[in-house]
Amino acid sequence: MKPGKRNLITDVPGLKVGNASDDRLKSGVSVLLGDAPFTAAVHVMGGAPGTRETDLLAPDRLVQEVDALVLSGGSAFGLDAASGVADGLRAMGRGFAVGDARVPIVPGAILFDLLNGGDKAWADNPYKPLGRAALDAAGTAFALGSTGAGCGATTQDLKGGLGSASVVMENGITVGALVAVNALGSVIQQGRPNFWAAPYEMDDEFGGLGMAADWQPGHEPDPAAHVDTGGNTTIAIVATDARLTQAEATRLATAAHDGMARAIVPSHTPFDGDLVFAAATGARPLPDPTWDPLRLGHAAALCLARAIARGVHAAQPAPGDTHPTWQARFRGP
Repeated sequence: MKPGKRNLITDVPGLKVGNASDDRLKSGVSVLLGDAPFTAAVHVMGGAPGTRETDLLAPDRLVQEVDALVLSGGSAFGLDAASGVADGLRAMGRGFAVGDARVPIVPGAILFDLLNGGDKAWADNPYKPLGRAALDAAGTAFALGSTGAGCGATTQDLKGGLGSASVVMENGITVGALVAVNALGSVIQQGRPNFWAAPYEMDDEFGGLGMAADWQPGHEPDPAAHVDTGGNTTIAIVATDARLTQAEATRLATAAHDGMARAIVPSHTPFDGDLVFAAATGARPLPDPTWDPLRLGHAAALCLARAIARGVHAAQPAPGDTHPTWQARFRGP
């Protein structure tokens, strides 16, 4: 396996990503948009999720495809970002047909970034216009780090961020991941610059440091001693051009959580709303329907682990930050 051309989720043909941020707010929105509706699923492992329209993604529901997926900051306020995306899609004439009406299907998830040093004294919820702006910005190239839903994200000891990665499998199928890293846990090994995701790194994409030479398993600090109510929840999307049913996409989302657990210690805590969406465009049939779903799940987990490290590695400092960036802490000014 090797990274795709951009090493972004948009290496999956037919997908675009748009980001919108408000630096004063220290928050933002990320949108995954398909050129056409796509199969989607979700799996939640965190104890404090915040979601919109995820019940529609169960395999036994009427609607089998969605128009877009939304990741947003803002806690419960951020759920309104999907309304802005739905408005924009409706203006494009997109949505699930119900008679003469079109209803855009836009599931979303949020992270908690209300205590990250940004100005949250808004009179009107800012997330609906941010959602519309993110949709309008959708394209195949986008920045990582302190942008979109990762604009004001934090981890236990560093500023978080928006990450992405991709891989092209031996059978020609592409898999990608997009993630807003805002975890209670840490992405680095016992305070060192080395990332937990180091064993899965490709082409020195987040520094090429490998595992810490003096790392000792079992010597991690007590996670309960570092609970930070200022920001929790990592939300992600894994995507592929494979043709999957909703049930198979659900299994893909489930398997991708392995990547989150490899890259964040601890992950899936009662204080995080950790969640993974899966998206499948259906452009390529599975060459091996028996074993390729297993390979897809493994590839999605690897992509997600790498994307998490890339998001933190790329974070940029901003006035009022409550956490240092990886670059500032380990590379200096």
